[in-house]
Amino acid sequence: SLSLILAVSFVVLHRFREMRGAAVEPVANPLTDEQSKTQVLEPARDNVAAGNLRGVSGTYLLMSCESNDDPPYQGAVYLNFDVPGVMETPKFFGSVATAMTTHGFREGQPPNRHPGGRTLTRNGVTVIFYRNDDTSTRGTMQIYGECRNVTDHRQDPTGWVDITAALRR
Repeated sequence: SLSLILAVSFVVLHRFREMRGAAVEPVANPLTDEQSKTQVLEPARDNVAAGNLRGVSGTYLLMSCESNDDPPYQGAVYLNFDVPGVMETPKFFGSVATAMTTHGFREGQPPNRHPGGRTLTRNGVTVIFYRNDDTSTRGTMQIYGECRNVTDHRQDPTGWVDITAALRR
């Protein structure tokens, strides 16, 4: 019976570890705060330039990948930019996506709840853009980096930081 108990315990504990998955495993190659920012700021600049975006403003935040503001963290950029009229927006978004694919991005599934929006990925960075829900003349672009920053930022002041000037090359 001791052998049976040990065998069952081994199977249960092994199964428990498998259910947790890679999301709770230690990050193999962590990023610094500056690397996390660069990982999303460079694609933001690429998108602005290649997509010929006008009226751009942007903010940056190092955000938790967990629900409790615990590590790991990822860099996140939110951009707002001008879009043409409603009828021209699909063509405009198509040209932005085409320009970005020439810069190594791959197009993915369209974003939920944003008809006509696009999703692009490159080297662990995800870019989602769509017409702004509140202002029809503006578009929104969200850029998310990898969850590889393990520095504890729970006590840091939070808030989006204006990076509009840094988006211009």
